[in-house]
Amino acid sequence: MKGWKVPSRKSTESREEVIRSSYLARAVSLTIVLPPEYASKPYPVLWLLDGQDIPSLQLTETMNRLYRRRSVQHFIVVGIHANERRLDEYGTIEMPDYKNMGAKAGLFAEFFVQELIPFIRSNYNVSKDRHKNAVAGFSLGGLSAIDIAWNYPEFFTRVGVFSGSLWWRKKAMNRGYRDDRDRIIHHVIRKGDKREGLQFWLEAGTDDETGDRNHNGVIDSIDDTIDLIHELENKGYEQGKDIQFLLVRGGEHNQSTWGEVMPHFLKWAFGISNVTV
Repeated sequence: MKGWKVPSRKSTESREEVIRSSYLARAVSLTIVLPPEYASKPYPVLWLLDGQDIPSLQLTETMNRLYRRRSVQHFIVVGIHANERRLDEYGTIEMPDYKNMGAKAGLFAEFFVQELIPFIRSNYNVSKDRHKNAVAGFSLGGLSAIDIAWNYPEFFTRVGVFSGSLWWRKKAMNRGYRDDRDRIIHHVIRKGDKREGLQFWLEAGTDDETGDRNHNGVIDSIDDTIDLIHELENKGYEQGKDIQFLLVRGGEHNQSTWGEVMPHFLKWAFGISNVTV
């Protein structure tokens, strides 16, 4: 019919993909969230670990709300699903923890940069500019996110850590643990050079856990996050400029809390003033 136009799509669209990884020797499921009116231009990207949690985080609802309010640029989410091998594949490239968890973290990182990123870049309209790419995760996925960003800064400039498992350590508490020097990610950052341009968003909840190994009245997840911030500051990063820390009163270690604070992270990572497309 003359003059008829296809109605524009005003909300996000989710697609499911599967990529076969030679590094992990398995198929990896992906959830891709496209912005409204997805077009042929390079979009910023959020690479999200534990992508299977997108529904419980109510991420698409949050994105649509932020789009309607024009709070963020249009961007693409690549949600990488974890499976029963999560405790093997998430962790630190440097080494596994004292229980040998994270033994395949190096292979997961290789999958990420050698297989996943090229696959997405070949099939979706995504920006290759590191300044328009962020990686984020929750709990152990948060630890992996900061570890991957630190080891591959050529791909990302922003990293989000929600209730990160920053306690990841070389030795068990009852088997030679030397105060806090055995925490692995703190050691990785302490010994490394500053990654110019990398920015960090970290969240912890006051009800993330009950552990207080040094008996200072502050739960370990908050202590570990604050100590990591100090390590970053020692490298020359500045709070307020390069580092944002969100302490959530009553925040718990679950998708409900992470979903509630997601707008804060998305506006930090993809706010109108932060990213252009």
